[in-house]
Amino acid sequence: MSPRLTDKVVFITGAARGQGRAHAVRMAKEGANIIAVDLAAPLPPSVPYDSATPDDLAETVRLVEETGRGIVYAAADTRDLDAMRDIVGKGVAEFGRLDVIVANAGITVPQPWNEITPESFKDVMDTNVTGTWNAVMAGAQTIIDGGRGGSIILVSSAAGIKMQPFMVHYTASKHAVTGMARAFAAELGKHSIRVNSLHPGAVNTPMGTGDMMAALNRANETNPGLMQMVTPFLPDWIAEPEDISDAVCWLASDESRLVTAAQIAVDLGSTVF
Repeated sequence: MSPRLTDKVVFITGAARGQGRAHAVRMAKEGANIIAVDLAAPLPPSVPYDSATPDDLAETVRLVEETGRGIVYAAADTRDLDAMRDIVGKGVAEFGRLDVIVANAGITVPQPWNEITPESFKDVMDTNVTGTWNAVMAGAQTIIDGGRGGSIILVSSAAGIKMQPFMVHYTASKHAVTGMARAFAAELGKHSIRVNSLHPGAVNTPMGTGDMMAALNRANETNPGLMQMVTPFLPDWIAEPEDISDAVCWLASDESRLVTAAQIAVDLGSTVF
């Protein structure tokens, strides 16, 4: 059986590590060439987990090249539309086409509602909402011009279906991404471009490093019990990045050719109630 994404070109944001790296490597194994971008630099001060580094991005590049597929990459901020357009342009010049966008980059900051500052609210909204919009705007016209249709995958969150306690700004941003996917799906459908939102629950990534767990625990102490609202059904409790990549590859492939404007949850059942 041929790889599902043979000769397709995929633009992935937040590709230096975690889910973004897993998507890049898996999609390369499925035959795709990759255009990868990541900030690979310090995140806003309110973010409590470790930032990705240039070495992280270099490792993603190495792993993709190890599959035999090509990769064009850059360290850039998804909040910068010109930078997004520049890297997409370089990738299309190298590979000749664009078929898939995976808008994966995002940040989260655990804070009780009354401790959220204007700065942290803006950081989360700018990265998660504007950055996602920029990823689409940087590449959608190129997919249209190719005349082959395509797939755009906006990585929302379980918090884009059901609220995430102690993350008003994150919940708001991920609900916005969910709505954005449906709106883009309506307008891009005439070009045979499918747009869906993907909703991971807890995933074992570097978002759990640094002071992240301490920040979550501090927030939980302000209103004990709310965290039980996102308890999963399955005993695994937490997904691996590769579990989310399975869904990304399906949404990128022709196997989901009639799926658009959908909210695909990979959350162990945590958003059902």
